[in-house]
Amino acid sequence: MFNKNIKLVLFVLVVAAAVWQFTENNIGNGIFLLLFSLIFVLLYFKNEFIILAFLRLRKQDFEGAKKWLDKIKNPEAALVRKQQGYYNYLNGLMVSQTNLSLAEKYFKKAVELGLSMDADMAMAKLNLAGIAMTKNRKMEAEKLLAEAKKLDKHNMLKEQIAMMKAQMKKGPQVQMRRY
Repeated sequence: MFNKNIKLVLFVLVVAAAVWQFTENNIGNGIFLLLFSLIFVLLYFKNEFIILAFLRLRKQDFEGAKKWLDKIKNPEAALVRKQQGYYNYLNGLMVSQTNLSLAEKYFKKAVELGLSMDADMAMAKLNLAGIAMTKNRKMEAEKLLAEAKKLDKHNMLKEQIAMMKAQMKKGPQVQMRRY
């Protein structure tokens, strides 16, 4: 909604108003304004459009999530580094259904920028491993799977990693036709 710098300016203005209320002996108003200023700090570190896109993805509404992400104009200027990572991560998740090359680009950018949670980073690397496996880059896929397994501390992706390793052991499936 607002640029990250505007959020910081609004935070400073609201804190200044809170201090003014304290000096006027309006303690209740000052406390309220200090609590209100925390919203701008939260929105500085957690972009509201990314949060809304995550909520849409939880409902498997890819079009709705894409609509929220498209509202972020110029993500490099509007978002902090970790938010840019999540912006690319979410775009990669949505595009992975249709365009693997573009999804790979988004996931690599997300890994490069960094993600706050290890589970999200593990998921991004797992998706990259799947893309590498479909493009017959077995060494890269194995490396990414090992990194994903290391990042998956709560074993949330244990089954997917095991399934992908089993597929890699099978190798490319070539079906022979009999005439």
